[in-house]
Amino acid sequence: MELEELQLAWTQMGKELETQKKLTNNIIMEMTRTKYKNKFKKISTYEKAGTVVCFGVVLLILVNFNKLDTWYLQACGTLCLGFLIIMPILVLSALKQIQDFDIFKGTYKENLVRYTKSKTRLLRLQQVSIALSLIMMFLIIPTTAKIFDDKDVFLIPLKIAQWVGLLIAFLGALFFSRWGYRSYQKITDSATLLLEDLK
Repeated sequence: MELEELQLAWTQMGKELETQKKLTNNIIMEMTRTKYKNKFKKISTYEKAGTVVCFGVVLLILVNFNKLDTWYLQACGTLCLGFLIIMPILVLSALKQIQDFDIFKGTYKENLVRYTKSKTRLLRLQQVSIALSLIMMFLIIPTTAKIFDDKDVFLIPLKIAQWVGLLIAFLGALFFSRWGYRSYQKITDSATLLLEDLK
Protein backbone atom coordinates (compact mmCIF):
# COMPACT_ATOMS: atom_id res chain seq x y z
CA MET A 1 0.00 0.00 0.00
CA GLU A 2 2.79 2.42 0.85
CA LEU A 3 4.50 1.72 -2.50
CA GLU A 4 1.29 2.58 -4.39
CA GLU A 5 0.88 5.80 -2.39
CA LEU A 6 4.52 6.67 -3.05
CA GLN A 7 4.09 6.06 -6.80
CA LEU A 8 0.91 8.12 -6.83
CA ALA A 9 2.59 10.96 -4.94
CA TRP A 10 5.58 10.77 -7.29
CA THR A 11 3.32 10.90 -10.38
CA GLN A 12 1.34 13.80 -8.90
CA MET A 13 4.55 15.69 -8.10
CA GLY A 14 5.81 15.06 -11.67
CA LYS A 15 2.60 16.49 -13.12
CA GLU A 16 2.83 19.54 -10.86
CA LEU A 17 6.45 20.13 -11.87
CA GLU A 18 5.55 19.83 -15.56
CA THR A 19 2.68 22.30 -15.09
CA GLN A 20 4.95 24.69 -13.23
CA LYS A 21 7.60 24.38 -15.97
CA LYS A 22 5.03 25.22 -18.67
CA LEU A 23 3.77 28.15 -16.62
CA THR A 24 7.32 29.44 -16.11
CA ASN A 25 8.04 29.11 -19.83
CA ASN A 26 4.84 31.00 -20.66
CA ILE A 27 5.76 33.78 -18.22
CA ILE A 28 9.27 34.05 -19.68
CA MET A 29 7.88 34.15 -23.23
CA GLU A 30 5.37 36.86 -22.31
CA MET A 31 8.04 38.92 -20.52
CA THR A 32 10.34 38.62 -23.55
CA ARG A 33 7.52 39.61 -25.91
CA THR A 34 6.71 42.66 -23.74
CA LYS A 35 10.38 43.59 -23.50
CA TYR A 36 10.67 43.42 -27.29
CA LYS A 37 7.59 45.62 -27.87
CA ASN A 38 8.73 48.15 -25.26
CA LYS A 39 12.01 48.66 -27.12
CA PHE A 40 10.05 50.44 -29.85
CA LYS A 41 7.46 52.17 -27.64
CA LYS A 42 9.39 55.40 -27.01
CA ILE A 43 10.45 55.93 -30.61
CA SER A 44 6.93 55.12 -31.75
CA THR A 45 5.58 57.86 -29.48
CA TYR A 46 8.04 60.38 -30.98
CA GLU A 47 7.11 59.35 -34.51
CA LYS A 48 3.39 59.70 -33.77
CA ALA A 49 3.95 63.18 -32.31
CA GLY A 50 6.01 64.08 -35.38
CA THR A 51 3.22 62.83 -37.64
CA VAL A 52 0.71 65.07 -35.86
CA VAL A 53 3.03 68.05 -36.43
CA CYS A 54 3.49 67.09 -40.11
CA PHE A 55 -0.26 66.81 -40.64
CA GLY A 56 -0.73 70.17 -38.92
CA VAL A 57 1.69 71.75 -41.40
CA VAL A 58 -0.12 69.95 -44.25
CA LEU A 59 -3.40 71.50 -43.10
CA LEU A 60 -1.75 74.93 -42.86
CA ILE A 61 -0.36 74.66 -46.40
CA LEU A 62 -3.67 73.37 -47.83
CA VAL A 63 -5.71 76.15 -46.23
CA ASN A 64 -3.28 78.78 -47.55
CA PHE A 65 -2.36 77.15 -50.87
CA ASN A 66 -4.03 79.99 -52.81
CA LYS A 67 -1.34 82.36 -51.45
CA LEU A 68 1.30 80.43 -53.40
CA ASP A 69 0.74 82.50 -56.55
CA THR A 70 3.61 81.41 -58.80
CA TRP A 71 4.32 78.03 -60.38
CA TYR A 72 7.56 77.56 -58.44
CA LEU A 73 5.94 78.37 -55.07
CA GLN A 74 3.10 75.99 -55.92
CA ALA A 75 5.72 73.35 -56.82
CA CYS A 76 7.45 73.92 -53.46
CA GLY A 77 4.10 73.66 -51.66
CA THR A 78 3.09 70.51 -53.53
CA LEU A 79 6.45 68.81 -52.83
CA CYS A 80 6.15 69.77 -49.15
CA LEU A 81 2.65 68.29 -49.02
CA GLY A 82 3.82 65.06 -50.64
CA PHE A 83 6.73 64.67 -48.25
CA LEU A 84 4.74 65.60 -45.13
CA ILE A 85 1.99 63.11 -45.95
CA ILE A 86 3.86 60.15 -47.44
CA MET A 87 7.00 59.88 -45.29
CA PRO A 88 5.31 59.82 -41.86
CA ILE A 89 2.84 57.17 -43.05
CA LEU A 90 5.63 54.99 -44.48
CA VAL A 91 7.77 55.31 -41.34
CA LEU A 92 4.86 54.62 -38.98
CA SER A 93 3.80 51.55 -40.97
CA ALA A 94 7.38 50.19 -40.97
CA LEU A 95 7.65 50.89 -37.25
CA LYS A 96 4.31 49.18 -36.57
CA GLN A 97 5.40 46.17 -38.61
CA ILE A 98 8.59 45.73 -36.61
CA GLN A 99 6.90 46.51 -33.28
CA ASP A 100 4.07 44.01 -33.86
CA PHE A 101 6.50 41.32 -35.02
CA ASP A 102 5.68 38.06 -33.19
CA ILE A 103 9.05 36.80 -31.98
CA PHE A 104 7.67 33.33 -31.14
CA LYS A 105 5.89 32.64 -34.44
CA GLY A 106 7.91 30.32 -36.63
CA THR A 107 11.41 28.96 -36.20
CA TYR A 108 14.33 30.94 -34.85
CA LYS A 109 15.90 31.22 -38.32
CA GLU A 110 12.62 32.34 -39.95
CA ASN A 111 12.10 34.96 -37.25
CA LEU A 112 15.62 36.30 -37.64
CA VAL A 113 15.20 36.58 -41.42
CA ARG A 114 11.80 38.33 -41.10
CA TYR A 115 13.10 40.65 -38.39
CA THR A 116 16.20 41.53 -40.42
CA LYS A 117 14.01 42.43 -43.42
CA SER A 118 11.78 44.64 -41.26
CA LYS A 119 14.79 46.24 -39.60
CA THR A 120 16.46 46.94 -42.96
CA ARG A 121 13.26 48.48 -44.34
CA LEU A 122 12.85 50.72 -41.30
CA LEU A 123 16.48 51.91 -41.32
CA ARG A 124 16.43 52.47 -45.10
CA LEU A 125 13.25 54.54 -44.75
CA GLN A 126 15.00 56.59 -42.08
CA GLN A 127 17.96 57.21 -44.41
CA VAL A 128 15.64 58.30 -47.24
CA SER A 129 13.67 60.45 -44.82
CA ILE A 130 16.84 62.18 -43.60
CA ALA A 131 18.02 62.95 -47.12
CA LEU A 132 14.59 64.22 -48.19
CA SER A 133 14.11 66.26 -45.02
CA LEU A 134 17.33 68.17 -45.70
CA ILE A 135 16.04 68.97 -49.20
CA MET A 136 12.60 69.67 -47.75
CA MET A 137 14.07 72.34 -45.52
CA PHE A 138 14.82 74.42 -48.63
CA LEU A 139 11.29 73.90 -49.94
CA ILE A 140 9.44 74.75 -46.74
CA ILE A 141 11.21 78.11 -46.31
CA PRO A 142 9.78 79.71 -49.49
CA THR A 143 6.40 78.11 -48.83
CA THR A 144 6.04 79.40 -45.27
CA ALA A 145 7.61 82.80 -46.11
CA LYS A 146 4.92 83.34 -48.71
CA ILE A 147 2.10 82.05 -46.49
CA PHE A 148 3.06 84.03 -43.35
CA ASP A 149 4.79 87.16 -44.70
CA ASP A 150 3.61 87.26 -48.33
CA LYS A 151 7.28 87.34 -49.41
CA ASP A 152 8.73 85.54 -52.40
CA VAL A 153 12.21 84.57 -51.13
CA PHE A 154 13.31 83.75 -54.67
CA LEU A 155 13.02 87.45 -55.55
CA ILE A 156 14.75 88.77 -52.43
CA PRO A 157 18.56 88.67 -52.23
CA LEU A 158 19.67 87.04 -48.99
CA LYS A 159 21.87 88.94 -46.57
CA ILE A 160 24.92 87.38 -44.93
CA ALA A 161 23.05 86.92 -41.63
CA GLN A 162 20.34 84.97 -43.45
CA TRP A 163 22.94 82.75 -45.15
CA VAL A 164 24.54 82.10 -41.77
CA GLY A 165 21.11 81.32 -40.30
CA LEU A 166 20.41 78.87 -43.14
CA LEU A 167 23.78 77.20 -42.62
CA ILE A 168 23.18 76.86 -38.87
CA ALA A 169 19.69 75.47 -39.49
CA PHE A 170 21.08 73.00 -42.04
CA LEU A 171 23.85 71.85 -39.70
CA GLY A 172 21.35 71.57 -36.83
CA ALA A 173 19.01 69.47 -38.97
CA LEU A 174 21.94 67.29 -40.04
CA PHE A 175 23.05 66.78 -36.42
CA PHE A 176 19.50 66.03 -35.23
CA SER A 177 18.94 63.60 -38.12
CA ARG A 178 22.14 61.69 -37.36
CA TRP A 179 21.23 61.53 -33.67
CA GLY A 180 17.76 60.21 -34.54
CA TYR A 181 19.16 57.63 -36.95
CA ARG A 182 21.65 56.40 -34.35
CA SER A 183 18.78 56.04 -31.87
CA TYR A 184 16.96 53.86 -34.39
CA GLN A 185 20.10 51.79 -34.89
CA LYS A 186 20.59 51.31 -31.13
CA ILE A 187 16.98 50.23 -30.62
CA THR A 188 16.93 47.81 -33.55
CA ASP A 189 20.35 46.38 -32.58
CA SER A 190 19.11 45.90 -29.02
CA ALA A 191 16.03 44.08 -30.33
CA THR A 192 18.30 41.92 -32.50
CA LEU A 193 20.28 40.90 -29.40
CA LEU A 194 17.02 40.02 -27.66
CA LEU A 195 16.08 37.77 -30.58
CA GLU A 196 19.52 36.17 -30.60
CA ASP A 197 19.10 35.32 -26.92
CA LEU A 198 16.13 33.15 -27.88
CA LYS A 199 18.43 30.79 -29.78
